[in-house]
Amino acid sequence: MKPAIEISNLSVYYRQVEALKDIEISVKPGVVTGVIGPNGAGKSTLIKAMLGLIPAKSGLVEYDARPLEDRLEKVAYVPQRSQIDWTYPATVWDVVMMGRVKKTGWFRRFSSISRRIASEALEKVAMSDYRNRPIGQLSGGQQQRVFLARSLAQQADIFFFDEPFVGVDRKTESIIFEIFHELANAGNIVLVVNHDLGESITNFDDLILLNKQLIAAGKRENVLQEENIYRAYGGKVTFFSERYPLAV
Repeated sequence: MKPAIEISNLSVYYRQVEALKDIEISVKPGVVTGVIGPNGAGKSTLIKAMLGLIPAKSGLVEYDARPLEDRLEKVAYVPQRSQIDWTYPATVWDVVMMGRVKKTGWFRRFSSISRRIASEALEKVAMSDYRNRPIGQLSGGQQQRVFLARSLAQQADIFFFDEPFVGVDRKTESIIFEIFHELANAGNIVLVVNHDLGESITNFDDLILLNKQLIAAGKRENVLQEENIYRAYGGKVTFFSERYPLAV
């Protein structure tokens, strides 16, 4: 089993506005962990701060006793679809092969092994038939599957996904969750920002509930307690859980 990510007293400010305050959690390998909370709660900010994409005011994020920023070769990160330029002239195959650049090196030819790994990743997400299609011509769900394939091609130990289910169909959601659990079962860290508190929430093993500060973290059934949801959302939310099938 690979190490956990240890987050200690992480605080982030945007233009002197507090975005995250004193976050202290452990993100474990071997489980699919969802990050949930209301809009503006700091979900995406958490992942970006962990990766060093935005500066933290204070705190530490460590993996295997070293700053995670120094171990980015271990990380596969898929940002929100809204942050990707879908007009960029790249095919599905081009995008997936980008996942092999770190292993290969810039301006070096891809090996036959890298091409096989990319082909297997495309096959796993059921997108092999689209390998020559420009990414801008795909549906939202297809685009998300392509970027999932790119992350698989990286052969990382840590997988971060920011809102991967926005605008995707049920088939794509099912494929993505199946792969998330395969990655977790292989001992990897899988951290997913998710906005939906519907029945799909039961696909997560662990949850991190935020509203600028940590409300609760741990097993899904422990986090999805009525009082935790009310603290995070102000009591104005419909959510699903095993204990409270639908509560407001």
